[in-house]
Amino acid sequence: MIVEVEIEKPDDVNFILGQSHFIKSIEDLYEAIATSVPNCKFGIAFCEASGPCLIRYEGNDDEMIKLAVKNAEKIAAGHCFVVFLKGCYPINVLNDIKKVQEVCTIFAATANPAKVILYETSIGSEAARAIIGIADGYKSKGIEKEEHIKERKEFLRKIGYKR
Repeated sequence: MIVEVEIEKPDDVNFILGQSHFIKSIEDLYEAIATSVPNCKFGIAFCEASGPCLIRYEGNDDEMIKLAVKNAEKIAAGHCFVVFLKGCYPINVLNDIKKVQEVCTIFAATANPAKVILYETSIGSEAARAIIGIADGYKSKGIEKEEHIKERKEFLRKIGYKR
C-alpha cells in the first residue's frame, strides 16, 4: 500500500531526509552537523530497523529534536533519518552528512513543504515501510525570464553565497 506522510515544520526550518544503516548513525550524524556549523540549532531522529526498532534521537535544540522525533514517528520507515535545521542551510552540512560512513542515501534537503511517499508492506509477520521518494515543493510553472534571473542572482548575493 502507498502512504503519503506530510512533513510538519515551520516555514523557516530546513530538513534533510536520508537513509542510513546502523545504530551509531545517530551519534555520527550529530558530530557531523555540530562540527560543520557550530552555531546551527538542530535535531535528528533515526528509525532503527531491527532489534527494538526504536526512534533514536540527538540534537542541540529541544524544538528541533521534537520536530525530528514527531516526523520520524509519522514516517516510521526502517533506517531513515530526519534532520531539522535552524540557523543554517542544508548546503552547510550536507557534504559532511554524506561522508558519514553509514549514510546510504539522501532523499531531500529543503525548506519547502514536502510529503514523503512510502510503501507499506510486511517482512514475515512484522510491518515494514520503505521510502519510495519525496514530493519537494511544487510543480514547475514555467521557464525563468530575465527578471527572474536578476532576482535569483540578487538573492544569492544577499544571503552571501555569491559575490
